[in-house]
Amino acid sequence: MPQDFWDFQARYDRACLEYSRIHLGDAAAARRLVDSTFLYLAAIWPRLRTMPDRGSYAWALFKQRVHGELADQGRSPATTETLAFAGAIRAATEPLLASFRASFRAEHDHEITELEEGLALHRHMARLSERQFDILVLRDALGFSAKDTALIMGISEATVRSIHRTAKTRLATAMGYRSDDLPETE
Repeated sequence: MPQDFWDFQARYDRACLEYSRIHLGDAAAARRLVDSTFLYLAAIWPRLRTMPDRGSYAWALFKQRVHGELADQGRSPATTETLAFAGAIRAATEPLLASFRASFRAEHDHEITELEEGLALHRHMARLSERQFDILVLRDALGFSAKDTALIMGISEATVRSIHRTAKTRLATAMGYRSDDLPETE
């Protein structure tokens, strides 16, 4: 395989592995899914390497395979009842809750317990668009920069920042936080 394939694989491997791990709930199954996806991408690399949007193609293919694996198991990523989705929500909410506590002032903060706040955030995250949810997971739960998230998803860095800010603002508003002084994200 040419070096540009290995560079591509290195850029996407961690994001794909962590994303599939929190959706599938099984590290070994996630590793097998990621490896088989990269094996397929290696087989079509001569065509893929000339595509300007190969990152978005690879991300869409990968997500399709995660959703297919969930469907094979009789689970759906769109339902909060699945353990995998609950795991993804939990993984994404912990850093967001910390960010909200540090960045916003709730009108009735003294009345909201951590458990109630976490449950509310889970419920509101389930209502986000798929793209908003993915960006929150990649940025806040997995710690990818806006630039790396853009490369992974095959969209512009400005789009990542905009969607990230919109998603966090929607969550803050839904939870009763004041979002007028939401900090900028890189």
